[in-house]
Amino acid sequence: MTSTVQHTSIELDIDGMTCASCAARIEKKLNKVDGVTASVNYATEKARVLTDAPIPVDSLIAVVEQAGYHASLPDPAKPEVDHAATLRSRVLISAVLAVPVIALAMVPAWQFPGWQWVSLALTVPVYAWAGWPFHRSAVVNARHGATTMDTLISLGTTAAFGWSLYVLLFGHAGMIGYTHPFEFMLTRGTGESSIYFEAVVAIVTFLLLGRYFEARSKQKAGEAVRALLQLGATEATLLRGGVETRVPIDSLAAGDTFVVRPGEKIATDGEVVEGSSAVDVSMVTGESVPVDVGPGDAVIGATVNANGRLVVRATRVGADTQLAHIARLVEQAQTGKANVQRLADRISAIFVPVVIGLALLTWVGWLLAGAGLAFASSAAVAVLIIACPCALGLATPTALLVGTGRGAQLGVVIKGPEILERTRSVSTVVLDKTGTVTTGEMQVVQIVGSNAGDDSWLRLAGAAEGASEHPIARAIAAHVASDAGVGGFENLPGQGIRADVEGHQVLVGTPALVADAVPDDTVSTGFAAAQAKGHTAVLVAVDGALRGMIAVADAVKPTSAEAIAQLTALGLTPVLLTGDSRAVAGTVAAEVGIERVIAEVLPADKLAEIQRLQADGTQVAMVGDGVNDAAALAQADLGIAMGTGTDAAIAASDLTLMRGDLRLAATAIRLSRATLATIKGNLFWAFAYNVAAIPLAASGYLNPMIAGAAMAFSSVFVVLNSLRLRAFRA
Repeated sequence: MTSTVQHTSIELDIDGMTCASCAARIEKKLNKVDGVTASVNYATEKARVLTDAPIPVDSLIAVVEQAGYHASLPDPAKPEVDHAATLRSRVLISAVLAVPVIALAMVPAWQFPGWQWVSLALTVPVYAWAGWPFHRSAVVNARHGATTMDTLISLGTTAAFGWSLYVLLFGHAGMIGYTHPFEFMLTRGTGESSIYFEAVVAIVTFLLLGRYFEARSKQKAGEAVRALLQLGATEATLLRGGVETRVPIDSLAAGDTFVVRPGEKIATDGEVVEGSSAVDVSMVTGESVPVDVGPGDAVIGATVNANGRLVVRATRVGADTQLAHIARLVEQAQTGKANVQRLADRISAIFVPVVIGLALLTWVGWLLAGAGLAFASSAAVAVLIIACPCALGLATPTALLVGTGRGAQLGVVIKGPEILERTRSVSTVVLDKTGTVTTGEMQVVQIVGSNAGDDSWLRLAGAAEGASEHPIARAIAAHVASDAGVGGFENLPGQGIRADVEGHQVLVGTPALVADAVPDDTVSTGFAAAQAKGHTAVLVAVDGALRGMIAVADAVKPTSAEAIAQLTALGLTPVLLTGDSRAVAGTVAAEVGIERVIAEVLPADKLAEIQRLQADGTQVAMVGDGVNDAAALAQADLGIAMGTGTDAAIAASDLTLMRGDLRLAATAIRLSRATLATIKGNLFWAFAYNVAAIPLAASGYLNPMIAGAAMAFSSVFVVLNSLRLRAFRA
């Protein structure tokens, strides 16, 4: 007998993470607990813990607390913390205080009597308050024997501030009338008259700006589930004792009966007990053709009742509904994504200890060489300042800001730096059909008449369909635009319509509806051919004789074939994935040039298909637009949503195309790859600058003030390099 291990899933909110290495440290600690498999997502600030044995949540929280961070169970009532707003305040206040400090230090002519004490007063809040996130992170990491870039930032600013304060109080820099020398090199014996407040405020301000850009992109991560749940109805018309009452959706219980009028959303999953209608389920299942429902048929919450009055008995409510299930799939897929370590975070494990060691060696070396405490301390401070990773902190956010800004101009939204890395490695692009490759709207695609040249029957059929609210009828009426008068109209659920048009009896619908009509081989052959292509076809009988056939279908977008060719040229293999029938999917795929088709799949199956491709070692990009695509978009290595689709799909995606033009998918991937290349170039030059400048600082050839200026220049270089993305062309 084979035993199956039952896993329990626990989700925790994590507070206090400042970089991807924090997430990795928490994940490592949790995974050391017996029977635990944990995944910590820095972007969403959540940990998903799978356990194969009963483990108290308090013990898991304690593990996180021991690592130096805070954890708690999710509380829906707890207001979300706007980290971007907090950082924005720090950046603005820091910048306002930093500008005069930097200006006074760099332009000796502006140094009025007592300027150095004004600089101190302006620097204290920047160092202590604005820079507090870096100091706190450095202390937390130090307690656990770890170092990150925050350690280096805190050490560099503390060394520069501490030395400057020392020479103000005990050196010559505190005297009224003192001016700051502008020298490139250190001179022995002058260290006691040098202050470096400008380096402190510049480092803190530049790096806070980078953190702010990062926080703005992270803020988007939790929107997918909220957008999904907002798709559902907020109220329902409860039917009890023959009396209809509007009630909040939360008060519905399984077994309750509620009414759904034409145009309303179905409140929750249920079973039709009275009435018949066509239900638009495309937002949830991806099926392009509205589904006819009647007594005994199941309906899904959040789908739209097209034309008839329905009475539905609730079968699943709240967290048990299909919509809620899809929401959980999205959340699980997001939380389960592999953490992308920034290059700067990975290198910091080696870079930071080396820099600290070099600063200590510089200090000791100059003392042993007899250079004096002031010179040795200034050289060591210069090493720490020149190594402070301002350019590293700006490398990703500035390129991302320019790249995303250019993308917005072109109709592409990029959500974060980790997305860019995925665009380089994806090899397969999976495409939803309805609303992505096709328009998502029914259109007449074929008309076959019994007698060539005689289309009088078409005019009568168009008029009859104009009296119906069924989506197929609306497509035919829009195509024909008949002005014939209609009388005696009758809707026949599941079959079609019967109407009197200008004295003629007209039937439009299924073969069963016109079974008694005089047959016609031309019309019958056209009907069979249309069905073979996956089109939805109706027959038209006039006065008891079969006169014609009209086929409707979800039309392919004019630009889809070109888009597929562009994606293929980028090295991607296209796959069509849809909830529609195999015949429909095959016809669409052949028209646009897609060879591989996966059809007739449910929302959960779409997720499974993506996972199956990934299990084979394929890096997958997914393009979709509906609620049914949201979980698959979140699971894919690269999720691309059509902006003309649902908010849920957009929120679950990594890239959003603001127009319904699939060619934008190719533009989005090209732009993402260009932005990634810029980020890598920024990181390379930032590190190259450090590698070249640190030896100069250690050798005493670099004044700490000039080191601060060089550090600022490296940041400017990174920004200018990022601005080149503004020239990107579609």
